[in-house]
Amino acid sequence: MSLGNWISGRVFQFVHGNNLVYNTCWEDPRLDRQALELGPDDRVLVITSAGCNALDYCLVGPKHVHAVDMNPRQNALLELKMAGIRRLEFEDFFRLFGEGYHPQAAKIYRQTIRGELSDWASSYWDKFIKFFDNPDRTFYYRGTSGTFARGISFYIDRVAKLRTEVNEILACETVAEQQEIFERIRDRFWSRTMKFTLKRDATLSMLGVPKAQRLQIDKQYPGGIFSFIQDSIEAVFAKLPIHENYFWRVYITGRYTPECCPEYLKADNFQQLKASNLEQLSVHTDSVQAFLERSEHRISRFVLLDHMDWLSEHLFPMLELEWQAILDKAAPNSRILWRSGGLRTDFINRVQVMKDGKQTALPDLLRYHEQQAAELHQLDRVHTYGSFYIADLAA
Repeated sequence: MSLGNWISGRVFQFVHGNNLVYNTCWEDPRLDRQALELGPDDRVLVITSAGCNALDYCLVGPKHVHAVDMNPRQNALLELKMAGIRRLEFEDFFRLFGEGYHPQAAKIYRQTIRGELSDWASSYWDKFIKFFDNPDRTFYYRGTSGTFARGISFYIDRVAKLRTEVNEILACETVAEQQEIFERIRDRFWSRTMKFTLKRDATLSMLGVPKAQRLQIDKQYPGGIFSFIQDSIEAVFAKLPIHENYFWRVYITGRYTPECCPEYLKADNFQQLKASNLEQLSVHTDSVQAFLERSEHRISRFVLLDHMDWLSEHLFPMLELEWQAILDKAAPNSRILWRSGGLRTDFINRVQVMKDGKQTALPDLLRYHEQQAAELHQLDRVHTYGSFYIADLAA
């Protein structure tokens, strides 16, 4: 490993090992619902991230959702949301997780929510419930991704001076209106400072993008990482309806609105989750491999996000062990979703697993739904991934 790669890896490990990275999920669950085809007998494994999508899947009514993450801070966030659903009224819950600010956040936490949390989660939020106490720096400007979002907000306001136009885009009812405004401000947004910032490994680490993932994009996308980011931004703001895009709204404005927010933040869905007491959702601080090896249950749906990109470069043996664990604990007719920063996940072709006592190439066991994945990928409201995959495991 080169010195540059070693330093980049250490920065990434420091960011992810010591911080809340994701304060909202950055994967579109509307696509996942269509791809997963969840039924009442399905057990789902999803990497927790910020927990939004685990809650979203619960609304469909699978048998169980297992949220798994190696970063206990991410699981603490999901625990806080679960406790809020169980103990709070909708108004207070939406102020916390919709607006990202509640003037009595600390009081509500200590009197109503804290007793619902695990020891680790309560010790974390004892220190950081203050993330919700500032209307000018809401929860969605906290954590590493939130800190980056706050920096972008500052850039829009103070450097590029584009807040009026950006707000106009967010208020647009049609894509044609969005495109007209975006074309007026495109060159002003992509300054030399912005280009420099978005090419730095340290910046990308704050967003959860390891160097291995950046290198995939550099190799596979014409013009490399910066062209990929430019094209993604243009797709979001000039080609896809922005009025329903809560992913970008929350980072641009620091809050959701009742009309533009994740499903778990809508009043009727909140009441549905409260009525279930979230008994179908459990939280696990573990790796995917270790969780599966310890699990007593067969899993029929796996949502792996983009974390295989992280393993593919320098931790390939761990990637193979993870796939072996998936294969060993998969229920019949299992389906697996994953995303990638790259246009292709060629590393999958090199994975070897044991099947029926024989070493087998993983691709021989996967049946891809390529057309469906491609069609859904075009509709992705986040639009920051290079590719999206839907695959069934061979029986």
